[in-house]
Amino acid sequence: MWEQRDTLLSGAPVDYVKWDFNRCFTDAGWPGEPYPQRLWTEHVEGFYGLLDRLRAAHPTVAFESCSGGGGRIDLGVLTRTDQVWTSDNTDPLDRLAVQYGFSQLHPARVMAAWVTDSPNVQLNGRRSSLRFRFVSAMAGVLGVGGDLSAWSEAELSEARDWVGLYKEIRLLVQHGELYRLRAPEGGLSAVQYVRGDETVVLALLQAQRYGERPPALRLRGVEATAAYVCADTGAVHQGGVLLHHGIHTGLEGDFDAAVIRLRRM
Repeated sequence: MWEQRDTLLSGAPVDYVKWDFNRCFTDAGWPGEPYPQRLWTEHVEGFYGLLDRLRAAHPTVAFESCSGGGGRIDLGVLTRTDQVWTSDNTDPLDRLAVQYGFSQLHPARVMAAWVTDSPNVQLNGRRSSLRFRFVSAMAGVLGVGGDLSAWSEAELSEARDWVGLYKEIRLLVQHGELYRLRAPEGGLSAVQYVRGDETVVLALLQAQRYGERPPALRLRGVEATAAYVCADTGAVHQGGVLLHHGIHTGLEGDFDAAVIRLRRM
């Protein structure tokens, strides 16, 4: 195992490795072994040891641990990899709940989140806007896993804009303090990241009902006595108002989403 992987990484310009763990052992153990269960711990110890050797020998290679459902997202592997594959379910609506749960224990900087195609042919046939898919995936380590050759020029142009925006907020999302403003329970949901003078809100509306305006989002982690300017509109908001009254997102209809960027003045 070591020789094969070391040879591959030494002989090719590889800078990223996705290490999958798709299948558990079946009928684990062997005849005559008094404690066959040691296979489980020794396998993990061997896996950790191999990763340690590879990382030491190839420090510029990024490693992702891939095992949807949490089978390989433990604290031991997080000390040895750069990010993890959150789930094979990349549906942007389903991912809101997946990411909400994942973020209870793990930081955004290790949560791989991909934009994939619409309709979702893998799971449910659901159609969603490119805007909704990108904002949903911006809550972690943004990636694109769609068939770009099938995207229209308009979609590719819009995707470039979203990727450019994510690069501007990437440090804030991946290293900022996370606040869960509203849980994904069918209407408006939102997460907020704060780092220094900057804050960003990712707001997503699953569905608007009875023509009602979505509620304002009460922010957290901002100073009540400070003023904040919106990077996109230039509007100035008082911190106390953001904390106690909130800010309206302007979202409407179904599968709408917005990124709100604020900076302390």
